[in-house]
Amino acid sequence: MRVISGTARGKKLTPVPGMDTRPTTDRVKESIFNIIQNHVRGARVLDLFAGTGQMGIEALSRGAASCDFVDHDKTAQSVARKNIDACRVSDRARLTGGDFGAFVSRCAKGQYDLIFLDPPYGGKILKEALSAIERFDILSETGIIVCESAAEDTVETGLRKGREYRYGAIKITIVSHDQEDGTDK
Repeated sequence: MRVISGTARGKKLTPVPGMDTRPTTDRVKESIFNIIQNHVRGARVLDLFAGTGQMGIEALSRGAASCDFVDHDKTAQSVARKNIDACRVSDRARLTGGDFGAFVSRCAKGQYDLIFLDPPYGGKILKEALSAIERFDILSETGIIVCESAAEDTVETGLRKGREYRYGAIKITIVSHDQEDGTDK
């Protein structure tokens, strides 16, 4: 697991020990950033269920303005902090522990331009997170949400579901307010 591009390119990231965290593979991460490349530079990013922090770190490395990293697991928080510091992006990063719902409820309307959602697979937490994001309206009008889930999970939201991309057992779904999500087709 490494940073693929930008100011921290090639930096190896420390994984979270154990089997509770499932990092996004470099292949899938590279595909995601190819899809969302026009949404990263200058973006205000939320990496919800951050784990190692690799998605938010990749965005910061590629020019995002800021990133809030959120994870409830203390070990994951410690690993994310080490990765953020090692990649020298801590000046634009904020790490928060605790429940995702409580965090989202404290966010300002339209606060984020890019949100990464990669909760444990199974659909229930993803649905709850999307519902909270919609209810508290934290996605900017031109923002996008990148949802990673198991291929068989259903992505349910009142927002616009855009393209879905499959990588073996993994599905990436782009969600936005707009009719056009602005991603490369």
